[in-house]
Amino acid sequence: MSPKPIKKSDLSKDWLKGRESKSKKIRINPEYHLIVTEGTDTEPKYFEAIKNEINRNFRDRISLEIEGTGDNTVNLFYKAKALAEESPNGYKHVWIVYDTDDFPADQINLTSTLCEENTTEKTEYHAIWSNQCIELWFLLHFAFYQSDIHRREYWPKITEYLTQLNAGEYRKNRDDMYALLKPFMDDAIRNAEKLEMNNDGKTPAESAPGTQVHLIIKKLRAYL
Repeated sequence: MSPKPIKKSDLSKDWLKGRESKSKKIRINPEYHLIVTEGTDTEPKYFEAIKNEINRNFRDRISLEIEGTGDNTVNLFYKAKALAEESPNGYKHVWIVYDTDDFPADQINLTSTLCEENTTEKTEYHAIWSNQCIELWFLLHFAFYQSDIHRREYWPKITEYLTQLNAGEYRKNRDDMYALLKPFMDDAIRNAEKLEMNNDGKTPAESAPGTQVHLIIKKLRAYL
């Protein structure tokens, strides 16, 4: 026997609304993230590997877009802001990834300040700086370093650890760094947090060494 048609007089009844809602699939839009990096090789390749892993399992839950701009500090912020404002989807989080290198302290610190000042309920801007460079974040996967050494000294140290993994020499444009470092991710987060405690009350330019990359990793950790 086929079901009876619904009476017009019943269309506004609560029990019917409940029945109708159960028959419809609710579509939840993914949370959109924009990652804008100063570098055009090392950082984009690292975060693209993260994006690819997330897309394999959580494409409907979270969406990442990676942009390597080749710009730095304050200019990088304004480029990221323009990209965010042009997006039809809207980004919940905009992550601005940059090295302090030898840029002027006021530019390094202003980028962080601009992120705070431009954050709204709709879009949150994050200054993901590394003092002096993202290779510090890579190094923290293997050991805790709190000495303010020049960034050139990071390369041979990373190579030393990679050699122990039979992974060869470190190069800035390697596309396998995420895969190599992932087993040590929790150690890197703990070490970065220890540096963050050491740098409490300091500006980004004063936080040497220091990095904020762990903040984005912690945010995405549940999907990795």
